[in-house]
Amino acid sequence: MTIKKISGQNSEGGRVFLTGGTGFVASHVLDCLLDHGFDVVVSVRSQEKGNRMLESIASKKKPDQQVSFVVVPNIAEEGAFDEVLKQYNNLDYVIHTASPYQLSFADPVKECLDPAIKGTTGVLKSIHAYAPTVKRVVITSSSAAILNPPNHRKVYDESSWSEVTWEQAMEPEHTYRASKKFAEKSAWDFLSTVSPKFDLATINNTYTFGPLPRSLPPTSLAEGINTSNKRILDLVSGNMRSGIQPTAPVFTFVDVRDVALAHVRAMTRPEAGGKRFYMVGGFFSNPKIAGIIAKNYPELKEKLPNEGKCKDDVPEDHWGFDNKRSKEVLGIRYRDLEESVVDTVDSILEMMGRLKN
Repeated sequence: MTIKKISGQNSEGGRVFLTGGTGFVASHVLDCLLDHGFDVVVSVRSQEKGNRMLESIASKKKPDQQVSFVVVPNIAEEGAFDEVLKQYNNLDYVIHTASPYQLSFADPVKECLDPAIKGTTGVLKSIHAYAPTVKRVVITSSSAAILNPPNHRKVYDESSWSEVTWEQAMEPEHTYRASKKFAEKSAWDFLSTVSPKFDLATINNTYTFGPLPRSLPPTSLAEGINTSNKRILDLVSGNMRSGIQPTAPVFTFVDVRDVALAHVRAMTRPEAGGKRFYMVGGFFSNPKIAGIIAKNYPELKEKLPNEGKCKDDVPEDHWGFDNKRSKEVLGIRYRDLEESVVDTVDSILEMMGRLKN
């Protein structure tokens, strides 16, 4: 286990262990934790990623905040988090975001299902064994653990669970959503069977747009960008100039900064314990995104598909969503699509500028 930190006195917010700290969602969760005055211990997969993370938050961190990183190369290994939680045994909270995302697998179990499920149960076991001061764990789940394609509900909320089976999980088109379902199920099962001192909340976010992480290496924009934002990058880069891609299968979005705030509030608000939070800001489509870019960035007009080819493809009978719990319990006021897209484009253009220099 490797530990490196930016030192400071303890902040008033308490101490949080954040897994997967250089991921898209986690990087914004880290920003939000720092804004709220927490000390943070971050798990990363390599020394390089940890150093890059520390460099990216150096100007954001308050002088009295402590930020450390630990290298955990394989979260699916038995006891992967044991040494971390033995070392940092005075934690107040844990936020677990680390989980693989990819759509093609040579081995679905080894490459996706095990890291998602064993990573989740592993961190819970380690907390239970070695971190007695932890009060709550927040897990980044997904709307994939809620939705039931193709037999959709009329309206989805936190009461819904995906019906994907383990047998279906062996098929690449179902592996990722199965990993999110079974990982989240394993967490709730752990609480019901073990009855640890801590409680649990999960964040089930849909397609997530928003500014790129500061720690994203500028040499890997196309490879490193998250899947949801990739469609915005493709529009800005002219990759849809000849024809806009279909939006399906998902037409709901949320801004990553709203997701990050939800993690922090789910962590600290007593009434959030024991609850799932379905995070949806509204509906989107690729043509709607193209229209927002055309309106706000006339200099990108030549990169965008012809306006006549941008007919909105959101189905009239699309299923609805109920995000009332996140508003009432967590106080989330969702950013609209235009704000989210504009801020995402700004960050993409900034990164492109860095690549040119």
